[in-house]
Amino acid sequence: MEVAVKDTVVITGGTSGVGRACARAFARDGHPVAVLARGQDALDATLHELRAAGVPALALRVDVTDQHAVDEAADRVERELGAIGVWVNDAMVTVLGTFADVPADDFDRVVDVVLGGTAHGTRAALRHMRPRDRGRIIQVGSALAYRGIPLQSAYCSGKHAVQGLCDSLRADLLHEHSAVTVSEVNLPAMNTPQFDMCANLLDQAPMPVPPIYQPEVAARAVQYAARTGERAVEVSFTTTRTLVADRFLPGSMDLLLGSTGVDSQQTDRERPPGGNLWDPAPGDHGCHGSFDRSALDRSRQEDLRRTPVGTAWRVGNRLGRRVGARVLRRLM
Repeated sequence: MEVAVKDTVVITGGTSGVGRACARAFARDGHPVAVLARGQDALDATLHELRAAGVPALALRVDVTDQHAVDEAADRVERELGAIGVWVNDAMVTVLGTFADVPADDFDRVVDVVLGGTAHGTRAALRHMRPRDRGRIIQVGSALAYRGIPLQSAYCSGKHAVQGLCDSLRADLLHEHSAVTVSEVNLPAMNTPQFDMCANLLDQAPMPVPPIYQPEVAARAVQYAARTGERAVEVSFTTTRTLVADRFLPGSMDLLLGSTGVDSQQTDRERPPGGNLWDPAPGDHGCHGSFDRSALDRSRQEDLRRTPVGTAWRVGNRLGRRVGARVLRRLM
């Protein structure tokens, strides 16, 4: 399936951070864009941006933990903007603290948004895409979907579960011979406002584990997934190294993160008030967080994807999966 310019793009969590960067990127390419989020100030600002870019747009106030509300939003998008061709699940919240210190209700809330919100958005997208037998569903994932780190047990749990959901759903769709695709875009540390808005049980202000990338890097990877339907896109060699190290040296990763993972997520800057776990933060917080001076605006791995080497890798990877499936069928 080739994504056409007229295809409508829906982005949950589309008013902040990576979601906002994705909304801007798809609007620049001429797509009608709908963003779903909780905060009205940010929704109004994002809608103004999108309309200024000259594309049809909607900004809908939705809590993604409410399946009925997500379904109603999807129906409205189809009526007012046209067929949904790309659905990006990016809504997230988090709480920073050790597992033992995080209240059970807060833990459950993070998992409900990260996993439940992704499932609800995916279900709404499928309801419209499957009858047409076309569409791209893109889950904004993380290296933490494969490797848990200290202080983020709830978020890591949710992202691990989303990864399992994607594997299961892909198999469902392949069994149906459906042309709908499911992609995971796994991110490294990003310079987004989440570290100023998250629930924080630490004595110090939190920060992403370096190296840190700008959200526009992630948005380009999401656009790549929308164009190609690639099953998994690792953003930056940092993410790739993390996944490989955890696959082959999981115990060593435990020891490394036990000794460095806590301090690397804290900084001596003034502790922000945070607090968007249960209610949206007021105001418009845009794309970028507080780490512009250290964040990278390019990824060598993303640059490589746009070369003939990247194209050859993608084609070879798909061929290898087909051959591997035939071999496994014989062995199993």
